Amino acid sequence: MEKKKSKQLFFLVAVPRSGNTMFASVMNQNPEIACTANSITLEIMKNLCTLKEDEVFRNYPDHKSLDNVIDSVYDNYYKDWPQKYIIDRGPVTLTDNFLALQKHFKRPFKIIILWRDLMDVLASYMQWYTENPDAFPNKIEGGDLEKLTTLMHAKGAIATGLTAVQNALKPENKHLCHLIKYDKFVINPENHLKELYKFLEIPYYQHYFENLKQININGVSYDDTFHGSNMHKVWSGKIRKIYNPYIEKIPKIIKEQYGHITL
Repeated sequence: MEKKKSKQLFFLVAVPRSGNTMFASVMNQNPEIACTANSITLEIMKNLCTLKEDEVFRNYPDHKSLDNVIDSVYDNYYKDWPQKYIIDRGPVTLTDNFLALQKHFKRPFKIIILWRDLMDVLASYMQWYTENPDAFPNKIEGGDLEKLTTLMHAKGAIATGLTAVQNALKPENKHLCHLIKYDKFVINPENHLKELYKFLEIPYYQHYFENLKQININGVSYDDTFHGSNMHKVWSGKIRKIYNPYIEKIPKIIKEQYGHITL
């Protein structure tokens, strides 16, 4: 039986609400590309790595056999996907994650970084949880200050993504990365995609940039009953820069603490 050729994998690193769903919706127009939602592949790899501390393994430490399983996580997960190119989204550049990836992903890789101004990210969160009572930040006691503080906490959703982006852009990693800034992308998405395809070294595909479709890969879509309604709502109309009035409602102390962070 002929062995299936490995997919070409790329990685996507971003802060939540930085245009991830929009970007994936656009990229998935290309039938040869699957740009994932948040991926569990990294968690699978990390969980397998922790087995080396398990007492059963330590009693019979067959590192080579377990490493073979860990090394094959990405290829096995995606082996039946029909797309040729996979863009796997997750915080792969957090320190421990990156060490595991570099050890167990046995071929060269490239990283796409999506960046959106943090105040715009926070405004997007505020609009989402204000308009959707079942949004997960509404489980946090208090008002906007408490909700945003929790999101920006060291283990919060925004802070985790921010650390991953900052690690990716360290001098020793920058050669692996291509940075897309949200504010510039929405003004001229076609030019930015041409630059991205050139970086990835794959054939360009002519995309469209209005009335985008929700992510659906191989029959699987987001289940927004988990985090809250409309968390991954995609664009209606044409991709464009839109002013979000919630940016004026961000508490002053949050702006003072985080407003200076930029790329």
